[in-house]
Amino acid sequence: MNSNAGAFTPDSLSVAPRHLEIGGEWVASFAITGYPREVHPGWLQPLLAYPGRVDVSLHVEPIDPVTAANRLKRQLSKLESGRRHTSEKGRLLDPMVEAATEDAYDLSARVARGEGKLFRLGLYLTVHAGSEEDLAEQVAAVRSLAASLLMNAQPTTYRTLQGWVSTLPLALDLIGMRRTFDTSALAAAFPFTSPDLPPADPASVAAPAGVLYGFNVGSQGLVHWDRFAADNYNSVLLGRSGAGKSYLVKLEALRSLYRGIEVTIIDPEDEYRRLCEAIGGTYLHLGEAGVRINPFDLPIAVRPDGRRTAPKDALTRRALFLHTVIDVLTGTELAAEQRAALDRAIISTYQQAGITSDPRTWNRPAPLLADLAAVLTEDTDPVGVDLGARLRPFVDGAFAQLFSGPTTTTPEGHLTVFSLRDLPDELRPIGTLLTLDTVWRRVSNPALCRPRLITVDEAWLIMQDPAGARFLHRLAKSGRKYWAGLTISTQDVGDVLGTELGKAIVANAATQILLRQAPQAIDEIVATFNLSDGEKQFLISADKGQGLLSAGTQRVAFQALASPRENALITTDPAELATSTEPNPVDGHVDLDTAA
Repeated sequence: MNSNAGAFTPDSLSVAPRHLEIGGEWVASFAITGYPREVHPGWLQPLLAYPGRVDVSLHVEPIDPVTAANRLKRQLSKLESGRRHTSEKGRLLDPMVEAATEDAYDLSARVARGEGKLFRLGLYLTVHAGSEEDLAEQVAAVRSLAASLLMNAQPTTYRTLQGWVSTLPLALDLIGMRRTFDTSALAAAFPFTSPDLPPADPASVAAPAGVLYGFNVGSQGLVHWDRFAADNYNSVLLGRSGAGKSYLVKLEALRSLYRGIEVTIIDPEDEYRRLCEAIGGTYLHLGEAGVRINPFDLPIAVRPDGRRTAPKDALTRRALFLHTVIDVLTGTELAAEQRAALDRAIISTYQQAGITSDPRTWNRPAPLLADLAAVLTEDTDPVGVDLGARLRPFVDGAFAQLFSGPTTTTPEGHLTVFSLRDLPDELRPIGTLLTLDTVWRRVSNPALCRPRLITVDEAWLIMQDPAGARFLHRLAKSGRKYWAGLTISTQDVGDVLGTELGKAIVANAATQILLRQAPQAIDEIVATFNLSDGEKQFLISADKGQGLLSAGTQRVAFQALASPRENALITTDPAELATSTEPNPVDGHVDLDTAA
């Protein structure tokens, strides 16, 4: 006998008719004697996800085709004989016998065509508890769970030791209570599915990486997910109004900051100001007096060592971008002669500011939109003069506040929030364009390479603008090259899934989160994400904060979970804010280490 076997031998073993005492533990075993007529993939998952300790053991024995055919033939003969006898006596047919006969014929045909094989299956359960009273409660709960799955769990009375051994990883079936299964039913019975996301390294004992989203609705375990370990770093979050989208987005952003990930948020509804100011982020409130973004700024970045760098074609790229800016400001696509006049004016405007193709001149202050309008107005070409006149409302008219001076705030730091709520409707397209351009310049600069998340809340507002939709599509496809992930959050599913660009953005998101959905939109969600009937019903009836996280082939239902400190920073519930005892975040910053 192996001398190491003693390490696996219990200190004591007491055998009773219906339970065992193994050391300080009480166990009871059961054999499944009744099964549902039809099963679906993962039908044993509720047993595997039971919150207590339950061992589930499957013993599978293949039946050779000749024996299987003979047994099926005898079984069909018995069933047909019984049906004829019942018919001859003038009795009503037994529905159970009719169903069994149909199943036998179907199984016999599949076996004859080689589409499946037969197996003998033994399914046994062992319930563990710390005391006899606890064991009785656990046994009742497990038997009720089995009954809800249309399975009959019978205790291994007076064979408790054999039942326990049959559930150990010894490949010994000492009970021998088997049931015939075909290939498809056996495949569905294999316990290779789990409601939990698989860990990145099952052999590692380290804490799970990524962001804690909440707890698993099915197993009560914790749901961790690292977007930067997926094929791409993009995420799409869809849910109806009031389902908890912004709450979850803020929670993910806050916990990403804990990990040292830089976060940029485009906020159309001004929901992130409190969080931004509480943790010392950079807040740009476009539309507020004195807040400006100069579209003529060259994409110059400051390296950690203090050196200023820019792409070799920075001036050319900026000139091309200014064509798009003027298109948005004028509300029309410029004609060829207008573009020619504009191109001459842009080059002349930069030259008047002392900026040429020589990179040494790029550190000089950039010109303003008013300078471009002046150059166009003085142009000898009437086309340029007309274009300069069309820019006047944005230079010295009602809409000049966004362009009336140099850029006021440099979007730098661990968290940057661009608030677009107070932009006038006439300035919202250009404000969105300038915001997206600022974000992209920072993301695509190789001198600032670091993990980033760019969050666009209520993305349907930006998707309505063609320039905004194109930017999101570009970032979704190219962000991974720059170590950046895009987060799209929206309540208007139709505006995202109803366009080709929106579908492309969803298709390029390795992480997809679905919160509660309206019945009117659920069919489109089901078709797009290939949801099952159970997942469809879950999304229709989900509580606030509950959702379905899809990562590749893995899906998990979860409930968002935040600490009281995090909840105080991210909630927008008026009732909670009215009774909050948290200090005003404007009065002082919050230490991220203590906020965790």
